[in-house]
Amino acid sequence: MDPPDNEDEGVGDEELVEVVDAEDEGFEDDGGEDDLAFGMEEIDIADNDSGEGDADVEIVDNSVVTFAKHTASVFSVSIDPENSSLVASGGEDDKAYVWKIADGELAFECKGHKDSVTCTAFSHDSKFVCTGDMSGVIKVWDTQSGQEVWNFETGGDLEWLEWHQLAHVLLAGTADGDVWMWKIPSGDTKTFQNHGCRTSCGLFMNDGTRASVGYADGTIKVWDLKKGTPIFHLSDSTCHKGTVTCMAAHNCDVLLATGAEDSFCKLINSNTGKVLATLNAGFPEPQEENPPSIEAVSFSNTLPLLATGSLSGVMAFWDVPTHRLRQQCKHPATVVSLKWDPTNPVIYSCCLDGIVRMWDSRSGSCEREWQGHNTEVLDLAVSRDGNKLVTGSGDSTAKVFNVQVPAR
Repeated sequence: MDPPDNEDEGVGDEELVEVVDAEDEGFEDDGGEDDLAFGMEEIDIADNDSGEGDADVEIVDNSVVTFAKHTASVFSVSIDPENSSLVASGGEDDKAYVWKIADGELAFECKGHKDSVTCTAFSHDSKFVCTGDMSGVIKVWDTQSGQEVWNFETGGDLEWLEWHQLAHVLLAGTADGDVWMWKIPSGDTKTFQNHGCRTSCGLFMNDGTRASVGYADGTIKVWDLKKGTPIFHLSDSTCHKGTVTCMAAHNCDVLLATGAEDSFCKLINSNTGKVLATLNAGFPEPQEENPPSIEAVSFSNTLPLLATGSLSGVMAFWDVPTHRLRQQCKHPATVVSLKWDPTNPVIYSCCLDGIVRMWDSRSGSCEREWQGHNTEVLDLAVSRDGNKLVTGSGDSTAKVFNVQVPAR
């Protein structure tokens, strides 16, 4: 495949060309206006040292707040980025709630969903919160008044939902292959050409002018949001051989990481579509017929590292410039989610064993553990200041944990 030329406005070529070989750690994005994509005129708890072989069966709960209004599994949790004072949670009970992180007091209920609420997210300025359910019903709420300001039904099962980093713009993908983009609250809409199979994951790139989307057939597209056309379509022999399950964009805005059911993670130049590295991040046993899928990928904000989490329970750290494996961190069950601390070289993992762990990315050692759930943790959020963790669990609760990052 001949990579197409990329001459999009707003992309600083001079600092992006050598991203894989660079050692810079603090790339900045330039920001943008609300309508950039549309082309319009406006746009502390005590340490839980899990001693091995403890004979007592005392239930340990390190949380400081438990939100217990859900009556079934909590699939999604998110924290408002502006003040880290509100949490949105959605669950299998077809309910979504917005509540106060300090004490679990209900702020308002997000009524009107028809199926399991699998997506919750706050806008960049915390003015709005969106909730989406599996049937394709998406609602946006004003966080101050608790009033619904916009809603939409996609007509297909909702797979993922993302806010723009600088604008009141939503991006979503559905099981029937559609990708939608809306300006909120006006509802101005753009759709992108149907790929013919499920859109399994997606995100806005940090420049605000592009979006990356992964599909069930293993292909990846990077879309020009203003033109509504793909900048490249990775579909040749270098694409994934299974459903793309997760993706992350480096803060320099060139490097894209994708994980898939084929047990591989790919590092891709998002300007050209060139695959820079293919990492065997599932760590399957020799001759394993069904290698474990990659469930999470995430770039560090403070070090040139990529973290991957696998169905096998292995979290790995990879050196971004050299693509070499740095550390393997083994969990007793599937790694569900990975979240880096915003300002420190530590990362949090949640696992199907119900425990949240803090890891030092340089040594690979587990620094802390938080317990409280009596079954699997299904989602994890970290506050912008790094002081709080929020989890959603199969035990029908969401919990808040205080964080104390060890001194370096």
